[in-house]
Amino acid sequence: MSLAVALLASEATPLSKTGGLADVAGALAECLHAAGHDARLFTPGYATIDRERFAPRPLEGLQDIPLQVGAHRYVFSVSEVRLSGSGVRAYLIECPALYGRASLYTTDPDEHLRFLAFTRASLIACTRLGWSPDIVHCNDWHTAFGPLLLRTQFAHEAAFARSRTVLTIHNIGYQGVFGAEAVGDLDLGEQVYRLHQDDLRAGYINPLRHGILYADALTTVSPTHAREICTDEYGMGLQDSLRMRERDLTGILNGVDYTVWDPRCDRYLTRHFDAQHLGAKAELKRAFLARMGFTRPASTPLAGIVSRLAVQKGFELMFDVLPQLLEQRELAMMVLGTGEARYEQFFTELAEQFPGRVVFQRGYDDALAHWIEATSDLFVMPSRYEPCGLNQMYSLRYGTVPVVRRTGGLADSVEHFDPATGAGTGVVFNDFDAPALAWALHTALDWYAEPQLWRQIMRNGMAQDFSWARQSEQYVQIYRALKQGQLADSPPELT
Repeated sequence: MSLAVALLASEATPLSKTGGLADVAGALAECLHAAGHDARLFTPGYATIDRERFAPRPLEGLQDIPLQVGAHRYVFSVSEVRLSGSGVRAYLIECPALYGRASLYTTDPDEHLRFLAFTRASLIACTRLGWSPDIVHCNDWHTAFGPLLLRTQFAHEAAFARSRTVLTIHNIGYQGVFGAEAVGDLDLGEQVYRLHQDDLRAGYINPLRHGILYADALTTVSPTHAREICTDEYGMGLQDSLRMRERDLTGILNGVDYTVWDPRCDRYLTRHFDAQHLGAKAELKRAFLARMGFTRPASTPLAGIVSRLAVQKGFELMFDVLPQLLEQRELAMMVLGTGEARYEQFFTELAEQFPGRVVFQRGYDDALAHWIEATSDLFVMPSRYEPCGLNQMYSLRYGTVPVVRRTGGLADSVEHFDPATGAGTGVVFNDFDAPALAWALHTALDWYAEPQLWRQIMRNGMAQDFSWARQSEQYVQIYRALKQGQLADSPPELT
């Protein structure tokens, strides 16, 4: 059964990206299309999109459309891009007043309006296209009002008469909360009772909560995280709403695009390798160490980090652990990332304290990220919470042993190695504290000192398959169950 799926996402690879949401949106659209479904992607037409590369085509009949959002008036147009190599239709919601800014996301006071307008414009575009999606798949807080809008402002639109909704929570730490004084921007009129009244009385509106309450099905990006976010520890204030919808919540681990992240064909590498040809990985490492100014021999274990430098990622655990570890053990470290000033300062000072052993590059560089994955011996992710994570799965494919905390998608994708049986793919620690991280790093270095054992861990990881072709089928199963009425008929109404 072929399905018509509208994917609404605030970012989507290769058009725009700040994180994993973009990778999921782009890859899922391509996999659905490849499987014969009519999957169409809707995303803002940001000023940062490379117009020369993608050549968006303005669609006739979808130009200069007036859009009223509360008291705010906008005009939007729709352009179409065919994603190269896949044929997926991507529709850009063009509105320079909202998306003609220097970055995808801002701290501007109209941030909620930018994405409320995007969600409404995407639904209007469906009606103008004469297209009736079976599934409207919303992502994160930016489009989380979609299910509520379909129950209110778009309730009588023929295009959505049989549409069901899915909300995927990629990062529950970002909820898009704005002040209750802006309630008029939702244009709910007498249906304002549908909003979460306790939040309103407290003076705010939470878009993500309303997606949780009104979507027909909920997903998040790993099975463990699906369980975690229903708890007080990880629910970020939404645990009560999630527990109410728990039977409609499914954890689906994100997939990896192995056409991009695979050492056998990586376009950034000067040599390629696989589990049977690890000598090329060693040669790449020697070249990389020399290029980046490391002074230790290639036999020194290299630890890699590619990350947003945010509290979620657990880098404060390193403040005491890494200086001591570098004093005690032979280790080199390559860090690529940007974020909170305290983490940037820590890695800057660590590189100054250990010149030739620690290199920190602020920012993000796609080519450098691939080289770090390919040449590192271990990859460190001590996350406080991690809905899914992709770098640990990239690392496994490149024979780079992940050192991770047992949370979210890290728990679902990395198995702690057992030297007695030879099974396992990495080093996994449980507690979110510095002693646990120190134990994990010392354990990794001890195992690295045993070459035969280390190669076993590497090869175990390289044999794992986290391809999108496998993961996307789980979304299709949910879509089909919704279309066939096999899931809950309707989320609970608020009164």
